[in-house]
Amino acid sequence: MIRIAVDAMGGDNAPQAIVEGVIQAAKLKNDMEIFLVGDQSRINVSDLPQNVTIINATEVIENQEKPLMALRRKKDSSLVRALELLREQQVAAVVSAGNTGALMAGASLIAGRIPGVTKPALAPILPTLDGRGVVALDIGAAMDPKPENLLQFAQMGSLYASVLFGIDRPRVGLLNIGVEAEKGNELVKETHALLTKAQDLNFVGNVEARDVMKGLCEVLVCDGFTGNVLLKAMEGTAQAVFSGIKEAVMAGGVKAKVGALLMKPALKSFKARMDYSEHGGAPLLGLKGICIKCHGSANAVTVKNTIIKQAYGLAASNVLEKITNLTGGKDNE
Repeated sequence: MIRIAVDAMGGDNAPQAIVEGVIQAAKLKNDMEIFLVGDQSRINVSDLPQNVTIINATEVIENQEKPLMALRRKKDSSLVRALELLREQQVAAVVSAGNTGALMAGASLIAGRIPGVTKPALAPILPTLDGRGVVALDIGAAMDPKPENLLQFAQMGSLYASVLFGIDRPRVGLLNIGVEAEKGNELVKETHALLTKAQDLNFVGNVEARDVMKGLCEVLVCDGFTGNVLLKAMEGTAQAVFSGIKEAVMAGGVKAKVGALLMKPALKSFKARMDYSEHGGAPLLGLKGICIKCHGSANAVTVKNTIIKQAYGLAASNVLEKITNLTGGKDNE
C-alpha cells in the first residue's frame, strides 16, 4: 500500500479543489491510501472513499507569510503536519499547492535531504509541442547554485525523467543564450564542461529558450532564477495567445466564429498539450521522501494528476534509492 499525504488547505482553490482531486485519485488506485491533512470543519465531505483519511490540522500557512517564521509559529498547520508524516515515514509522499517557500524550507528542515545532495531542485514538467513535456530543474529552489550543483541537478533530473518517460538515457540539455559551448556566463560555461565529461549523462549541449518547446531534450538544466523566469514567461505567453485568439474570433464577425467552431476540436487538443494541469505538479528532488509542489491555482484535475502521475508513480519506483546511490549517501556540503 502506497501512502500519500495531501495538504488540503494549500492553494488558491483550497480546500474544495484539493478534496475533489483527492477523491478522483483515490478512486483510480486501490493500492493507495491518502491522508487528507487540514481543518476537518472545512472539509465537508460525507462520502469519502475508504482509502482516504482526514487528519485534522487547525492552522494554515498563507501564501503571504514568511516561510521560516510560519513554520516555527504554526506547528499545527496542514503543511507541517503533512511533512511530519513524511519524516516519520508514515507516508511516502507529500503533495501541496500552498506556500512554495514554506514547502521548500519545511521539506528540507522537517523531512531532510538525502545525504550527499547539496541543494534540492524543483523540477516541473514544461510543455512541449510533441505533448510529452520536458523536466526542467531548477525552477526556483536554488537561485545562486554552483556548477557542481547543476551537475547534480542534471543527474537527479535524468533519473526522474527515466521513470517518468520510460527512457533509459534521457537527453539532457543546458539552458543558455546560444548553442555554442563558449556562450553564456561563467556558471553556464563551467557547467557545460562538467556535463560534457559526465559519462552517466546523455548530454546534448546547450538549448536556447526559444527551442525548449521543440522537445530537443527530456531534461533541461538551469539555475533557479533563470528557470523561474522561463516558466512564468511560458505561462504568460500561453495565456496571452489563447486570450488573443478568443478576442480576434469575437471581433471577426460571423465568418470568424464559424471558422473557430470548425477548429474547436483542434484548438482544444492543442490547448491540452500546453496545459500544465495535464502534467501535475513539480517534485522537489533530493529529499528523504517525495515532495510535490502543485501550482497555486491548481484545480481538481491538477491535484488528481499530481497524485497519480507523480506522487504515486515516484513512490512506486526506486528513484529515491537511485539518487541516494548517486550521491554515495555521504554529506558533501
